[in-house]
Amino acid sequence: MALAFDAIVFDLDGTLVDSAFSITEAVNALLAENGHGPLPVEAVRMMIGDGVPKLMERALAAAGLPADEPDAARRHLARVSALLEQYPPSPDRIYPEVRETLDRMAGQGCKLAICSNKPAAAVEKTLKAIGLDDLFAAVVGGDSLPQRKPEAEPVLAALRLLQRSPERAAMVGDSGNDVAAARAAGLPAVLVSYGYAVRPVRSLGADRVIDRFADLPAALDELARSGRLTGLNAAS
Repeated sequence: MALAFDAIVFDLDGTLVDSAFSITEAVNALLAENGHGPLPVEAVRMMIGDGVPKLMERALAAAGLPADEPDAARRHLARVSALLEQYPPSPDRIYPEVRETLDRMAGQGCKLAICSNKPAAAVEKTLKAIGLDDLFAAVVGGDSLPQRKPEAEPVLAALRLLQRSPERAAMVGDSGNDVAAARAAGLPAVLVSYGYAVRPVRSLGADRVIDRFADLPAALDELARSGRLTGLNAAS
């Protein structure tokens, strides 16, 4: 049976894969190069989601960046972006049931895209490293456009690459940025409960929250039956 939605735009980190460990490796490699000690993975986990500029700003502040170095995060962007490509997550970091569920959705004719605030090259390296690169027809990263999530433009760009309209598309992620980007683009939003959100996931205004990735097709079917194909109704 075909899904009511013919395009799904996914966040990557915290949604499809637990990449906090590999991101921590990249961040700590950069910090070591600059004479700073390492940060624990749980600290870095709380810094993920707003793109590499914010990640570096937070990491350098946590590592004791002197107040007279306000441009340090900007200067380190290129290096940490390269390190993120060098430290992709391993396949065992894919969340349970992700591959099987994505295979099922693709087999039902649904087009899949990634919209991440991570640099596009790092996204593509991650997808290849975890063996999901064959499933996504479009990738939009944090450096693909001048805008990043929570703006609408990256989500809409992913849909244009899929040659799909927002009216029959949905966004799946783990954070308030994903909900805001979906709303701005006119899409319904489904959040996973196990990702990197700082605030309680059920307080973020998503149309549906799922605890298991395998529950995604059922959640999308419920949205379709409730008339939320455009994502413009109030969240339940």
